[in-house]
Amino acid sequence: MTLDQGLILDGLTITLGDRRLVALSLAIRGGEVATIMGASGSGKSTALAAITGTLPPEFRRTGRILLNSKDISDRPTRLRGVGLMFQDPVLFPHLSVGGNLAFALPAHVTGRSARRLRIDAALASAGLEGLADRDPATLSGGQKARVALLRTLLAEPKALLLDEPFSRLDADLRAQIRRFTFDRAKAAGISTLLVTHDVEDARAAGGPVLSPLGETLPL
Repeated sequence: MTLDQGLILDGLTITLGDRRLVALSLAIRGGEVATIMGASGSGKSTALAAITGTLPPEFRRTGRILLNSKDISDRPTRLRGVGLMFQDPVLFPHLSVGGNLAFALPAHVTGRSARRLRIDAALASAGLEGLADRDPATLSGGQKARVALLRTLLAEPKALLLDEPFSRLDADLRAQIRRFTFDRAKAAGISTLLVTHDVEDARAAGGPVLSPLGETLPL
């Protein structure tokens, strides 16, 4: 598989003992959202752990993981250029909203004013103007989800992994945050991989839908 800009799973296979959990060959272009769909325990999150470099040692991985033509299969997690969002926003409770966003800013954004401008612009783009000094505990569920995504994107990841990030939201908010997330990832040209058990999430993503074992799934 060849792709200059994007995320490639090149024969990625993960086994635990005699059980094969993941068998994926998939190319995700920049701005595309692909989906791995399956029931709990089917291997979805195991695939993400392999991509982020956090696969527990009892699992065996073969195949390659490439990002923008570079093999990141054995790189340390912090050097892979991959962002990850979980079911829960996981905001740092000891930091303000602005502090959470500042934590993610890359080193090339220097100077207090430049960093504050970047944070304020991100909040404004998400309809969260004026919330930089707020305690994350005072935010609504939708606000927390948007701040978590902004923090992930401010780190300038080259790929974005979404681990059931909408599952704890009610139906109306789920659709809103899902659209917000996909629109931001596509606009930034980031290769995005969603894992979910929800058909509506997979449909909204708009890209290929596979099982952890590489089977194309109809929706």
